[in-house]
Amino acid sequence: MALNLISNFAASVAQRNLARTDERATASLSKLSSGTRVVSAKDDAASLAIGKSLEGTVAALKTAQGNASQAQSMLQIADGALSTIGDILTRMKALAVQASSGQLSSSERTFLNDEFVVLRSEIERIAQDTEFNGTALLNGSTTASASSVGTNIAAADGFELFQFNTAADSSFVSSGDTLEIDYDTATDILTITNQVTSSTQTVTGVSSAPGAGTFDTIDFSDFGLSIKLNSLFATGTGVSANNEFIVAGGNSTTLQLTFRVGTGTGTNDEVTFNLDKARVADLAASLDTDSIDTVGNTENTMGRLDTAISTVNGIRADVGGAQNRIGFAASNLAASVENTEAARSGLLDLNVAQEMTTFTSAQILLQAGVAMLAQANQLPGNLLRLLQ
Repeated sequence: MALNLISNFAASVAQRNLARTDERATASLSKLSSGTRVVSAKDDAASLAIGKSLEGTVAALKTAQGNASQAQSMLQIADGALSTIGDILTRMKALAVQASSGQLSSSERTFLNDEFVVLRSEIERIAQDTEFNGTALLNGSTTASASSVGTNIAAADGFELFQFNTAADSSFVSSGDTLEIDYDTATDILTITNQVTSSTQTVTGVSSAPGAGTFDTIDFSDFGLSIKLNSLFATGTGVSANNEFIVAGGNSTTLQLTFRVGTGTGTNDEVTFNLDKARVADLAASLDTDSIDTVGNTENTMGRLDTAISTVNGIRADVGGAQNRIGFAASNLAASVENTEAARSGLLDLNVAQEMTTFTSAQILLQAGVAMLAQANQLPGNLLRLLQ
């Protein structure tokens, strides 16, 4: 190649190689600092697409793990309550056996019956009060709703929603009943009346409408009904006409629990259980009205207590089976998370040792490139000696 002063080919080559080496060093630095092999799509488009998809799957699986954990907690709460109910029934059975013996007087049986009744009330309280995150576990479920709502108790009148819960007593409300809503402006009393059973309940102090965008909830616990009032509720206007609605649906003796333990939407990604009601009347017929104040009553009660104990044991067995199933589902989810995370890691995570070797090589080439570019820039200076 001819020597000339205009073109410095060696410097151009050195500069091009230096720029390429600098690009490699910069890319290596970005990977080392981020910990990922694929910083942008141009690094490996296929791996990025697959890896990000697996990343979403891992996140969903971890959420499903959380669902399984909460399901276990929910079932443990139910099992703990059922265990207590079983203990109470055992004590009631002991009281019944004692009351059936002939050495006791009628007054002594009355004392035993007093404890019997109190314990029965505690079973009822536990069954209605046991809940998880607002869901009553041992009180069945409800499908009750308000239909054929009167024109003066609609949302435009301030009655945003009529919502039934599992605390509804069948003596107060059942499917097909007509419920009447009345509001007295003089006394600020909101009243609900069952036109079929004549049951009624009032709530006092309903004297101000909620602000725009907010709601007030009025609870009628006997009916298991909550009325949500919106800002259109006019406290200065009473309600006494077109103020009825019909109860559709009703209460069930079981609560269906569905837990999402997969990442899809099909039934294979769900685990469903039915948790039976554990109120006294549902454990054994007539047990809610039984007594042990006489020998005759006690003998009838003892058989029903045996039935109730057996019923509770059956419910606990179902809960135990559900817990075991959820446990196996959780174990499977843990294995899926590990393996999916390993697959994602293989596609996206950086091999630090390998990349550090690449970066070290780039550093050496970078230093050599700078030195050679400096040497190439000095070559034209040597030609000046020919002109001297």
